[in-house]
Amino acid sequence: MTKRSPFTTAALVLAAIINGGPGVWAFFAPRSFYDVIATYPPYNEHLFHDIGAFELGLTAAILISLVWRDGLSVALFGGAVGATVHAVAHFLDRDLGGRSSDPWALGAVAVVLTAGLVAHRRRR
Repeated sequence: MTKRSPFTTAALVLAAIINGGPGVWAFFAPRSFYDVIATYPPYNEHLFHDIGAFELGLTAAILISLVWRDGLSVALFGGAVGATVHAVAHFLDRDLGGRSSDPWALGAVAVVLTAGLVAHRRRR
Protein backbone atom coordinates (compact mmCIF):
# COMPACT_ATOMS: atom_id res chain seq x y z
CA MET A 1 0.00 0.00 0.00
CA THR A 2 1.25 3.45 -0.91
CA LYS A 3 2.00 5.73 2.02
CA ARG A 4 -0.22 8.80 2.15
CA SER A 5 1.60 12.13 2.01
CA PRO A 6 1.42 14.44 5.02
CA PHE A 7 -0.16 17.09 2.77
CA THR A 8 -2.97 14.71 1.78
CA THR A 9 -3.59 13.80 5.42
CA ALA A 10 -3.67 17.49 6.37
CA ALA A 11 -6.09 18.20 3.51
CA LEU A 12 -8.42 15.43 4.71
CA VAL A 13 -8.34 16.66 8.31
CA LEU A 14 -9.00 20.24 7.16
CA ALA A 15 -11.91 19.06 4.98
CA ALA A 16 -13.37 17.14 7.93
CA ILE A 17 -13.21 20.26 10.11
CA ILE A 18 -14.63 22.52 7.40
CA ASN A 19 -17.56 20.16 6.73
CA GLY A 20 -18.02 18.59 10.14
CA GLY A 21 -18.25 21.75 12.24
CA PRO A 22 -21.05 23.31 10.20
CA GLY A 23 -22.71 19.90 9.83
CA VAL A 24 -22.92 19.41 13.59
CA TRP A 25 -24.04 23.02 14.02
CA ALA A 26 -26.76 22.84 11.33
CA PHE A 27 -28.13 19.55 12.64
CA PHE A 28 -28.06 20.22 16.38
CA ALA A 29 -28.66 24.00 16.45
CA PRO A 30 -30.45 24.82 13.19
CA ARG A 31 -31.85 28.17 14.33
CA SER A 32 -28.43 29.40 15.43
CA PHE A 33 -26.90 28.17 12.16
CA TYR A 34 -29.55 30.10 10.23
CA ASP A 35 -29.13 33.27 12.32
CA VAL A 36 -25.33 33.34 11.92
CA ILE A 37 -24.49 31.61 8.63
CA ALA A 38 -27.45 30.99 6.34
CA THR A 39 -29.54 34.13 6.68
CA TYR A 40 -31.66 33.47 3.60
CA PRO A 41 -35.36 33.63 4.52
CA PRO A 42 -37.50 31.81 5.17
CA TYR A 43 -36.11 29.76 8.04
CA ASN A 44 -36.77 26.04 7.54
CA GLU A 45 -35.67 23.83 10.43
CA HIS A 46 -35.93 20.61 8.46
CA LEU A 47 -33.79 22.01 5.64
CA PHE A 48 -30.98 22.65 8.14
CA HIS A 49 -31.35 19.17 9.58
CA ASP A 50 -30.97 17.80 6.05
CA ILE A 51 -27.92 19.99 5.42
CA GLY A 52 -26.41 18.72 8.67
CA ALA A 53 -27.11 15.10 7.69
CA PHE A 54 -25.40 15.60 4.32
CA GLU A 55 -22.36 17.28 5.86
CA LEU A 56 -22.05 14.64 8.60
CA GLY A 57 -22.15 11.84 6.02
CA LEU A 58 -19.47 13.59 3.98
CA THR A 59 -17.37 14.17 7.09
CA ALA A 60 -17.71 10.52 8.12
CA ALA A 61 -16.42 9.43 4.70
CA ILE A 62 -13.51 11.88 4.89
CA LEU A 63 -12.52 10.74 8.37
CA ILE A 64 -12.79 7.01 7.70
CA SER A 65 -10.65 7.49 4.60
CA LEU A 66 -7.80 8.28 7.01
CA VAL A 67 -8.06 4.67 8.20
CA TRP A 68 -9.49 2.69 5.26
CA ARG A 69 -8.01 2.84 1.76
CA ASP A 70 -10.84 0.89 0.13
CA GLY A 71 -13.06 3.32 -1.78
CA LEU A 72 -16.16 1.12 -1.62
CA SER A 73 -15.89 0.82 2.17
CA VAL A 74 -15.42 4.58 2.50
CA ALA A 75 -18.42 5.31 0.25
CA LEU A 76 -20.68 2.83 2.04
CA PHE A 77 -19.63 4.16 5.46
CA GLY A 78 -20.25 7.79 4.51
CA GLY A 79 -23.55 6.89 2.87
CA ALA A 80 -24.67 4.86 5.89
CA VAL A 81 -23.84 7.67 8.32
CA GLY A 82 -25.53 10.30 6.15
CA ALA A 83 -28.61 8.14 5.60
CA THR A 84 -28.88 7.35 9.31
CA VAL A 85 -28.69 11.01 10.34
CA HIS A 86 -31.15 11.89 7.54
CA ALA A 87 -33.61 9.28 8.85
CA VAL A 88 -33.22 10.70 12.37
CA ALA A 89 -33.92 14.19 10.99
CA HIS A 90 -37.14 13.00 9.39
CA PHE A 91 -38.17 11.30 12.62
CA LEU A 92 -37.48 14.46 14.65
CA ASP A 93 -39.23 16.66 12.07
CA ARG A 94 -42.26 14.45 11.43
CA ASP A 95 -44.52 17.24 12.73
CA LEU A 96 -43.07 19.71 10.18
CA GLY A 97 -44.49 17.97 7.10
CA GLY A 98 -43.42 15.28 4.71
CA ARG A 99 -44.85 11.79 4.55
CA SER A 100 -45.30 9.58 7.59
CA SER A 101 -43.33 6.90 5.74
CA ASP A 102 -40.23 9.10 5.29
CA PRO A 103 -38.40 8.14 8.51
CA TRP A 104 -39.02 4.44 7.84
CA ALA A 105 -38.05 4.58 4.16
CA LEU A 106 -34.90 6.56 4.91
CA GLY A 107 -34.13 4.25 7.83
CA ALA A 108 -34.42 1.30 5.44
CA VAL A 109 -31.86 2.94 3.13
CA ALA A 110 -29.53 3.36 6.12
CA VAL A 111 -29.97 -0.32 7.05
CA VAL A 112 -29.25 -1.46 3.48
CA LEU A 113 -26.11 0.69 3.24
CA THR A 114 -24.91 -0.55 6.64
CA ALA A 115 -25.57 -4.17 5.67
CA GLY A 116 -23.70 -3.60 2.41
CA LEU A 117 -20.76 -2.19 4.34
CA VAL A 118 -20.71 -5.11 6.78
CA ALA A 119 -20.92 -7.64 3.92
CA HIS A 120 -18.14 -5.90 1.99
CA ARG A 121 -15.85 -5.59 4.99
CA ARG A 122 -16.35 -9.26 5.89
CA ARG A 123 -15.32 -10.31 2.36
CA ARG A 124 -12.07 -8.37 2.73
